[in-house]
Amino acid sequence: MKCSVYIATSVDGYIAKKDNSLDWLHSAGKQGVDVDTGWDDFIRSVDCLIMGRTTMEVIAAMNLTPEQWPYGNLRIMVLSNSLKQPPESLKDKVEICSGEIPALMSRLEQEGYCHAYIDGGATIRSFINLGLINRLILTKAPVLLGEGVPLFGKLERDIRLENATVTAFANGFIQETYEVRYD
Repeated sequence: MKCSVYIATSVDGYIAKKDNSLDWLHSAGKQGVDVDTGWDDFIRSVDCLIMGRTTMEVIAAMNLTPEQWPYGNLRIMVLSNSLKQPPESLKDKVEICSGEIPALMSRLEQEGYCHAYIDGGATIRSFINLGLINRLILTKAPVLLGEGVPLFGKLERDIRLENATVTAFANGFIQETYEVRYD
């Protein structure tokens, strides 16, 4: 099963402020410039989403309307060993999963899923440490936060990235795409 990451970071590598807020993401770059960063094409290319509990909680706090919901009808699994039920606002949108990631991936493959979108810092690190991420799409916002929630923390080994492509957008954001190799 193919696993891809599509995530925004500050230039200094943070995915959120220490309080998990994302306000910086909406104020970074040139305002009023509408750009296509490939989100719609990406979301059409995946058939399920696996995210961590903290990421789900951040999304739940946004109180998105149905028109704002960015995931369409995508099946969304939330990794948590402590939660048994999703928040009320996401009750019909996500399912809580516990246990080992390889077992979840095996189950999804058996159910016919082929391409998973992996989201959330700790979840992404876990998938990388298990050698499961195939592609990274990192969109860097033109802002330095200085501290916050890092995308990449401690990894169990060096990870080689290949076949880099870089796209600069009119709003000042830069997107880097890599294939991930585990040697």
